Amino acid sequence: MGIARTIFNSVAGTGVVGVAAWTIATRNARFVPIQANDEIFKDPAYLRNNPFKNPTTQDLCVRRVPLKNIKPQLLEKEGKLAEAFCGSVWGGLGYTYQRYYLEKKYRSDPGTANQLWERRDLQNATYDVGTQITNHFEVVTKTPNSNTVRCGDTPHNTGVRASDGLFQMSADVKEDEGVAEFGLKSVFFVGDKKIDGTSGPMPAHIEFLHRLYTKLWLETAVLRLQK
Repeated sequence: MGIARTIFNSVAGTGVVGVAAWTIATRNARFVPIQANDEIFKDPAYLRNNPFKNPTTQDLCVRRVPLKNIKPQLLEKEGKLAEAFCGSVWGGLGYTYQRYYLEKKYRSDPGTANQLWERRDLQNATYDVGTQITNHFEVVTKTPNSNTVRCGDTPHNTGVRASDGLFQMSADVKEDEGVAEFGLKSVFFVGDKKIDGTSGPMPAHIEFLHRLYTKLWLETAVLRLQK
């Protein structure tokens, strides 16, 4: 999570005003518990790649937006909002620094030629299963209201990994409440060996930075979907 540390340090470096601005900008995004029976733990990619059932570092950040504020064309067809949300996550401001970092490191590799790199491609992709993103993510599950990617290493490493995880983007239209609920869900684990104890792989200070980054990522992604 070096990118999270970099972003946080940039904000913190501006002093109290910068931290206050960060807090205000992300005040509507909140973390909620992930239930033990959550569908992500039944995903074939999770079951296959966490064979030792190791403990996880996990979080779910949600943001609710009134339907009246959402661009109407995104509500015309089932699945369109979730697809557009994915495009905003990957092609929006929140992923810019990480995308540049990964591009500099990996894009010259011929094996990444068919992956998504350009911002316009990231914004307009349909994110079908098998889509690879900046040599660090691969879509493993797609439903009308969610998209789950495997993360932690290059998609070319298809076996169990020392550092692994699933990252899910969701967009649920709640007509009865008049809102759209957007979510970013992360589950990180060690896949290649048995881990004793109940602690996930991410140290507390890195988890803290990850959560700061997640709130910013969610907020910037949702912004592009509104009128």
